[in-house]
Amino acid sequence: MVFNISVAMNWILFMALFPIAFYWLRRTWRIVVKRDWSEVALKHGEPPENPGKWAPYAAAINLIGGAIVVFVIVGVLSGAMPFGTWTAIAGSTLWMKFIFDFILSRQAHPMTFGRKKTGEEG
Repeated sequence: MVFNISVAMNWILFMALFPIAFYWLRRTWRIVVKRDWSEVALKHGEPPENPGKWAPYAAAINLIGGAIVVFVIVGVLSGAMPFGTWTAIAGSTLWMKFIFDFILSRQAHPMTFGRKKTGEEG
């Protein structure tokens, strides 16, 4: 194996999977067990009016993403997952997690059209 930029980038991706999995599974723990909804469906750093309504969806997104990343880590470390497979799964999982989080945040913060009512902020 010749060390080049491609090999270095793949090692960086693999090493990044460890803290990513930890962070996503920790967010699931906080949402489900500790009932900490401060990071649920944020838009511009602000939670929605009723974060408890959106907490199960955020927990599911984080749990599924974290579980898939742990599956990839175990597959790579055991040698059962070929290079093309684990990079495709890891990359797709990262992008889908970001996309689903974005969709959830936009659903939790509905758009209002027209003029703002008196006393309505922001």
